[in-house]
Amino acid sequence: MTDATPARPGTAGEVFRAFLRLGLTSFGGPVAHLGYFRDDLVARRRWVDDRAYGELVALGQFLPGPASSQVGFALGLTRAGWAGALAAWFAFTVPSAVLMVAFASGTSVLGTTVGAGVVAGLKVVAVAVVAHAVQGMARSLTPDAPRAGIAVGAALLVLLVGGPVAQVGAVAAGVAAGLLWCRTAEQVAPAGLRSGVSRRTGAAALVLFAVLLAALPVAAAVTGGRLLDVVDGAFRSGALVFGGGHVVLPLLEAEAVGGGWVTPEQFLAGYGAAQALPGPLFAFAAYLGALALPGSALLGAAAALVAVFLPGFLLLVGVLPFWDAVRARPSAQAALRGANAAVVGVLAAALYDPVFVTAVTGPATFGLALVCFVALTAWRVPPWGVVLVGAAGGVLLALL
Repeated sequence: MTDATPARPGTAGEVFRAFLRLGLTSFGGPVAHLGYFRDDLVARRRWVDDRAYGELVALGQFLPGPASSQVGFALGLTRAGWAGALAAWFAFTVPSAVLMVAFASGTSVLGTTVGAGVVAGLKVVAVAVVAHAVQGMARSLTPDAPRAGIAVGAALLVLLVGGPVAQVGAVAAGVAAGLLWCRTAEQVAPAGLRSGVSRRTGAAALVLFAVLLAALPVAAAVTGGRLLDVVDGAFRSGALVFGGGHVVLPLLEAEAVGGGWVTPEQFLAGYGAAQALPGPLFAFAAYLGALALPGSALLGAAAALVAVFLPGFLLLVGVLPFWDAVRARPSAQAALRGANAAVVGVLAAALYDPVFVTAVTGPATFGLALVCFVALTAWRVPPWGVVLVGAAGGVLLALL
């Protein structure tokens, strides 16, 4: 794919509409989200090309925080500036956060047969979406033998070792392999990724991250207030997690259950509900914040939601301007070729575990996954339409 950066900048409204649809239909966790983003924003809307998208995914793997939300934030930033970045985060996150707050108030249909069928069908949709993303990115980012080998090696590392450390290690190994084996690849102009963030702003974001990480525990201890305790716990959880998604749950459990915000039963119930919702799993923090401050549930939910996402965004903003300065160098381009190939391998490994192994439980669900994949690739059904097909298919299988 050639450079697909638009000739004119977009608008915050355009970004908001695109990410609102994604926030309402992107089921399946962070890996599936990256697939949805690529289908809609790279392949269809052509906001960036596959090289630029691969860079953002690699950065999301390296930095603490919610990887898919960081990628979405950066896409909004490059498309429509700061307003676009905030619009992307708000539109993608708030639908699931609202549903989680509603669940905290006792609203749920997950225990019904229909609800269980919908959940099962949406997991199957994630299989098709991620498979489509891996197929498309492999075509663009692993066009030769060295990069295909890097992708295979990265996939094997993640599959055999497992965990977020293996994912970060796979991308790091891809960088090293790219420096060794991808220097002879055709030199191309850097992908169309320009954040527009100044170095001064980036440095300020890194300083603010460090100050908040150090000061929030002190402020919470001095005041003894539950609101600051929630903000501190959510911020620290978002700052210390690599890989995002399910990896943040042990940290949130330590803060929420250990801190007395919620009971273990409430925590597990909310975690179960979060599996059935679109958008980022980090929105689970809104549920915990609502229960932590029952007299001010909306305030608690908003505070926890912002706090858990903020560290990852500060780190991303802090790194982007310095990344812009080095990414055009030949050695950096060679490293990026290796990193992008490794990202394909990481996504391919995630396609198997957890996406495929948790969704495909027998011939019927495998058949539904095939239908969804063909609908997405050959029949050109939009992702939201595939979501409806998968949900309906899951309900039908549950009732049979």
